[in-house]
Amino acid sequence: MKKLYIILFTFLIATTNVYSAGGSGGDGADNNKQSMFKSATNYVKAGKKLEKKGKLEKAKAKYEKAFKRLLKANDKDPSNPDVLNYLGFTSRKLGNFIDAEDYYMRGLKINPNHNGINEYLGELYLSTNRPQKAKERLLVLKNCNCEEYEELKALINGTKESKY
Repeated sequence: MKKLYIILFTFLIATTNVYSAGGSGGDGADNNKQSMFKSATNYVKAGKKLEKKGKLEKAKAKYEKAFKRLLKANDKDPSNPDVLNYLGFTSRKLGNFIDAEDYYMRGLKINPNHNGINEYLGELYLSTNRPQKAKERLLVLKNCNCEEYEELKALINGTKESKY
């Protein structure tokens, strides 16, 4: 009887290890995709905090790390507008305005009313001296009753500097 318990115990441990390694019992791709995106957003948040403190080089390093992870997340899920939004954001923060605009536009093809993309694309337009295009983004956000509308509106009106 003791041998049976040992065999059952060993089997349970082995089974638990197999399923915990993949998360849901699959190949772990969903968890990896999610973890790349989550890790990237953590780097973006850290970059924003550093930028707010004026530590621009350290912020840039965080944005570069986020960008690399976002590229991997995008490889696994190229139709995720949130990933494309952050790819645009990090590209813009790294001074790659053409790439940023491309990522934002790809995201808008998937979700034309994405609040974050519309706000950040408006900020990009302001940064590249295209205020009329920024106002077009503001019109898209007009009825969202969201912070993105207020942020972009204040930037367009010159009553606020960009937080990011």
